[in-house]
Amino acid sequence: MSRFSKSLLALALAGLAGSVSAFDNYKGLGRPATEAEIKAWDIDVRPDFKGLPKGAGSVDLGAEVFEARCASCHGSFGESNEVFTPLVGGTTQDDIKTGRVQSLRDGSAPQRTTLMKVATISTLFDYINRAMPWTEPKSLKPNEVYGILAYLLHLAEIVPADFELSDRNIAEVQKRMPNRNGMTTDHGMWPGKGLGNGGKPDVKNVACMRHCKKEVQLVSSLPDYAADAHGNLAEQNREVGQARGKVTGAKSEAKAAEPLSESARLSQLANTSGCMACHGVNGKIVGPGFNEVMAKYKGQAEAETQLAHKVKAGGAGVWGSVPMPPHPQLSDADAAALVKWILSGAPAK
Repeated sequence: MSRFSKSLLALALAGLAGSVSAFDNYKGLGRPATEAEIKAWDIDVRPDFKGLPKGAGSVDLGAEVFEARCASCHGSFGESNEVFTPLVGGTTQDDIKTGRVQSLRDGSAPQRTTLMKVATISTLFDYINRAMPWTEPKSLKPNEVYGILAYLLHLAEIVPADFELSDRNIAEVQKRMPNRNGMTTDHGMWPGKGLGNGGKPDVKNVACMRHCKKEVQLVSSLPDYAADAHGNLAEQNREVGQARGKVTGAKSEAKAAEPLSESARLSQLANTSGCMACHGVNGKIVGPGFNEVMAKYKGQAEAETQLAHKVKAGGAGVWGSVPMPPHPQLSDADAAALVKWILSGAPAK
């Protein structure tokens, strides 16, 4: 069990000791966790690789699993700009030698990727193991996780094409992580380096505000003919945060002067409301395709009313474990019109 898990368990046991009467007074309120339950929960992997399960996975295995389980959100080769930002790119052989990513220093990369930023390979293993795929977390076997990680490392030219990553050689691969020296523990919040132990506080800094970029341009590795396959990506991202989608189609504002048909207006509304980020017209992305929704609810009298409510309120469980977020910004009329438009099959026309 990791130090973090042990600390949580100690706190839980301390609280339990002082509240035994709660179990007596409120029958069925709760019970102590079993050893099996703790073991299933305690799956974190530390930077020193304590907690890492035994296993191995090749680059070839990882390529197969990635295409089947990961590419729908991350794109083939991890270069997606559709649902999530790219995993791979922005690192060089010099970065692998030095352990510091130069493009993070000089800002030369158009967008920060996962392998540009992450310092420890254990972080990648732990996150994939506990949280991926997004629609089925914890469903991957250890060997599949090793394989996916080997595949991503190969795409970043950290390991060769015939490499097999395992619990026995992962520490050696850590020595080739491009940003392995890009993380510091020299601050007061790190265990053993608190202010009472000579550590430095990490709450003071001065922003230089010099040499700042005036404009950031995004690029995509998608071929030109496929760039707008899902519409204008720039209009499908949230309006907050650092990630911005690349402009892959005409902006809605450019067409504002032209009168739109109702179908065109609803198509635009589906894009600007984020529907197209998770739903394809003719197939699943994260949620079901519009064609699948139309087929499932065809001929059901109450479908329009129920689905319009679900669009605004959100929901989960019908199409899998990934919840659909609520869309309270939509008016009742627009939510109803969107549902009617989808069930009519108009998006595919």
